[in-house]
Amino acid sequence: MRIVYHLGVHCTDEERLIRCLLKNRATLAAEGILVPAPTRYRRLLRDTAVQLRGAPANVETQALVLGQIMDDENASRMILSWDSFLAFPQWALRGRLYGFAGERIRAFTQIFPHIEASFFLAIRNPATWLPALYEKQKATRSFEEFIEGTDVTQLRWSDVVQQIIAENPDAPLTIWCDEDTPLIWPEVLQAVAGFKDDTVLADTDELLSMIMAGDGVARMRGYLASHPPASVSQRRRVVSAFLDKFGLSEQLNMEFSLPGWTQDTVDQLTMTYHEDIELIRSLPGVTLIGA
Repeated sequence: MRIVYHLGVHCTDEERLIRCLLKNRATLAAEGILVPAPTRYRRLLRDTAVQLRGAPANVETQALVLGQIMDDENASRMILSWDSFLAFPQWALRGRLYGFAGERIRAFTQIFPHIEASFFLAIRNPATWLPALYEKQKATRSFEEFIEGTDVTQLRWSDVVQQIIAENPDAPLTIWCDEDTPLIWPEVLQAVAGFKDDTVLADTDELLSMIMAGDGVARMRGYLASHPPASVSQRRRVVSAFLDKFGLSEQLNMEFSLPGWTQDTVDQLTMTYHEDIELIRSLPGVTLIGA
């Protein structure tokens, strides 16, 4: 069996991936793909990792934990999704991004030290991710407390990725950019779940329905049904064209204001983010979904 860990990050997926897979759990189960409810494993894994303190679990502990998560012992793939695998939201920014990500993921995989693992991770432009993360926490902290002197221009997702690789060198890591998700969602779902090419999932358009106006999604579905795309890139072009026509500008163009930020701040963060993506693309053991 292989365990798939969908790692978030915060303010990217917002549970859409696991909701979609749970809606299709019967279809996936027919292919040996298990999608347990998050209530069965999130607290359980956290508490078990704390108890183990980084040591590998013994056979009895592994069996006990798996017994509480799995109903089907014959599953070939199990999907675990939690955007706090890397850290809880209040600890996501402490001078750097997810400073203990590698150690935390290693602690979770040590619960099942003999089961192959794969990691999946969405990243997002810090220029929009930081305001979103602050919005999630601002009821309890001021912006100054949230930033805590962090030099936001030095934040790099590649640092997080290299941490994970260093602590978990045998586990493949697949990454995508949150900004690309509307165009690559079917590819993300298949990469995470590992279902067959001809498997059809239901209710896969939640994200597009949030950012398209009127009957845009229905028209797009009709077009794709009557003009089946010959390739992944062709499907992306079709979705992009419908977003150009039906996209809701207030959903596609974020506006925000943070103390001390200027347009130059946003431009610099965005440029650095794109450079960082190219570095991540070159790292061994990493697959980048998207352009």
